Amino acid sequence: MMVKVRVIPNAEDNEVVSRIGSVLRVKVTAPAIDEKANATLKNYLAEFFDVPARRVNILRGANGREKTVEIVGRTEEQLKRVMESIP
Repeated sequence: MMVKVRVIPNAEDNEVVSRIGSVLRVKVTAPAIDEKANATLKNYLAEFFDVPARRVNILRGANGREKTVEIVGRTEEQLKRVMESIP
């Protein structure tokens, strides 16, 4: 499943803030320096979608706040259910 993500670095906690259409707004505790925010984002999304971290890949936007992320390891239907549970 492909997911568009808007990353908000330097937050107090890692959390999915909201979903606007198919775009997730995700806060991460790491700063946007030296791929730290990307690594934190990948680990958090893996935990959130209940997949191994190696199954979460940033396809576009590694250097920006808008990212296209690929999540594999569960069925499309299972991942969509998780997406739909986000307010």
